[in-house]
Amino acid sequence: MMDERALIQGALAGDRESFAGLVRAYQTPVFNLAYRMLGTAAEAEEAAQETFLRVYQRLDTYDASCKFSSWILAIASHYCVDRLRRRRLKCLPLDEVPPQAAQGQPAEAPEACFLERERQQEMQELLAELPEDYRVALALRYWHDLSYEEMAETLHTSEGAIKSRLHRARELLAARLSTRQARPLGSRLRRSVAGHAVPQMP
Repeated sequence: MMDERALIQGALAGDRESFAGLVRAYQTPVFNLAYRMLGTAAEAEEAAQETFLRVYQRLDTYDASCKFSSWILAIASHYCVDRLRRRRLKCLPLDEVPPQAAQGQPAEAPEACFLERERQQEMQELLAELPEDYRVALALRYWHDLSYEEMAETLHTSEGAIKSRLHRARELLAARLSTRQARPLGSRLRRSVAGHAVPQMP
């Protein structure tokens, strides 16, 4: 694949294949961020499409002194935050693990898949309870591994504000987690295994 700078220049010159190359390079990170923000694969797919439409429309405003990945994630995160604020709805529980998250992963045992799905659902439900600004900060930090500097650039704020936001977000997550009285995953797994007649592992 052509390097990123060449793809950007080609896209600016009107080359559709160059822009398609940028989409291929960033479609998974954008989808994953939108999924963490919005809570469902369908909404994340719609947000990703809107993000790349905005990228296409605004590509001539991109400042080459900034990381292109930060610029794209900023567009995606701002769109998702605006959508959440407009609708003021909590994310729905997951019906399935997002399809793009499992690409290229080896097959796992049914028990491991169940446990992972339970973990993903619980985390998504916890994220859905947080304010939008905290949610995007956690997603950028822990699922996209952005530095404080990159997060500040992406969200147009200071590193101090990012650290404060993350600290408060972690506190809220811990408080919500401590108030949950969910049954242990093991007991749910045993019931699920028995209910579906899947042999238990020794």
